[in-house]
Amino acid sequence: MPDTKENNFDYDYIIIGSGFGGSVAALRLSEKGYKVLVIEKGKWFASKDFPKTNWNLKKWLWIPLFRFFGFFKITFYRHVGILSGVGVGGGSLVYANTLPIPTKSFFKSESWSHLADWENELAEHYQNAKEMLGVTKNPRLENGDIVLKQLAKEINKENFFEPTDVAVFFGEPSKTVPDPYFNGEGPERSGCTFCGGCMVGCKENAKNTLDKNYLYLAQKRNAVIQAESKVYDIIATGSQDGSDGYLVKWKSSTKIFPKKGFYKTKGIVFAGGVLGTIPLLLDLKKKSLPNLSDKVGYSVRTNSESLMGIVAPQKETVFSDGIAIGSILHTDDFSHLEPVRYPSGSGFWRLQLAPLTIGNNLVTRLFNAVKEIVFHPVKYFRIYFVWDWAKKTQILLYMRTISGSLKFSKGWFRMKSGIDKGVLPTAFLPEANKLAKRFGEIVNGTPGALLSEIVLGIPTTAHILGGAVMGKDSSEGVIDKDNRVFGYKNMFICDGSMISANPGVNPSLTILALSERAMKKVEPK
Repeated sequence: MPDTKENNFDYDYIIIGSGFGGSVAALRLSEKGYKVLVIEKGKWFASKDFPKTNWNLKKWLWIPLFRFFGFFKITFYRHVGILSGVGVGGGSLVYANTLPIPTKSFFKSESWSHLADWENELAEHYQNAKEMLGVTKNPRLENGDIVLKQLAKEINKENFFEPTDVAVFFGEPSKTVPDPYFNGEGPERSGCTFCGGCMVGCKENAKNTLDKNYLYLAQKRNAVIQAESKVYDIIATGSQDGSDGYLVKWKSSTKIFPKKGFYKTKGIVFAGGVLGTIPLLLDLKKKSLPNLSDKVGYSVRTNSESLMGIVAPQKETVFSDGIAIGSILHTDDFSHLEPVRYPSGSGFWRLQLAPLTIGNNLVTRLFNAVKEIVFHPVKYFRIYFVWDWAKKTQILLYMRTISGSLKFSKGWFRMKSGIDKGVLPTAFLPEANKLAKRFGEIVNGTPGALLSEIVLGIPTTAHILGGAVMGKDSSEGVIDKDNRVFGYKNMFICDGSMISANPGVNPSLTILALSERAMKKVEPK
């Protein structure tokens, strides 16, 4: 690639988004001698900036309309509700630290197995990503994990229960030490206190978020991170395929009167996640980048999740101690169950709890929910008015792999969801309900479901994937097997939207590995 100064470029590469893919691109391109800018919609967060509980909505939620500029975003579409992260470090700020490698079925999926031998090709990159994130086994099982292990034994799956692989520095609780990961080149760290606060922002400096590894090291190599900025247009300058570079237009994402600006760059890496990359690509295809594949927005997947809560108000019950997800049970080859916790005092989700009911339509579901409350008034009174909801509630996350997918398209004010193909994700999974009810019996608790799932009849996912998937050409996907965008030069996609099959587990490690692989193939400057 020619020198940026000689070609009047501000940067060699502009990376849009700072999550799991964008952070990899920032470091690896900087290491290869490129001048890099990362543009991030959200804010910078230090440990002291995180809220003590998720009742502090202004610090926790991202709702710019209300002037809430936190790091957690909740978005509802016709077919799915989506939980995602916003801020420097992206989803790593709010996810539950778990970094598993998917099973063989993911790599063999017909949607992308014809492109490469993924299991073998990604092996080294999974390992690199694990080292960068400091992945280790959770050393401590807490109440919810122990109950899950008992449940595993009851269903003859005890050998399929295990502690999670997590990105946490355990060390000695609260003790600050020099960088334990990068030969002193990284920041100081403090040992985990098992407070359960991983998903409301780690105030202990123990969670291995991306600003403490990839992004931190990228900045040491002169990468620039521009937060609170949103890209709204990209124009190919000179040649239509972008071989002469791009003009990137941005504006402030947190100001009432947004500041605007632009940069010239030789290359682009889209890394804003499904909710950042796909709406931007849909806009660009309509105006300034018409050569983008017609497959933009297609093959959107979830992990077919079901979120349930078990409330056990007994005095001795404590579910809030530990890390966010400390164990996992593989209920079969395609399904998994994990206990999820929030720290004591973080009871926001009590507002979303409804009786665990099923039904084919809203009337039936509401009737069944009301009937539950009417016939068991004391039980539900205790659920809704328990003093410390997070302490007394075990959230259960059930995930499975399915072949179906959604599609996103351009709407009047934002994207709209539609049906693509296969079996659609659903909020009502009989096996999940059965497991939740048995968990409730063990702890003498009452199971509940998300109110939004009961009312809207749609699943909620923290793992939205696809929309800009890989293909052999532009008729099959948006990018090739090396993450290069069809129709344009020096343009990549490195985020969850590139995932071309359903992993059935947290996809963060896979996003890291695929991005490592893509960036390794870029020639040094």
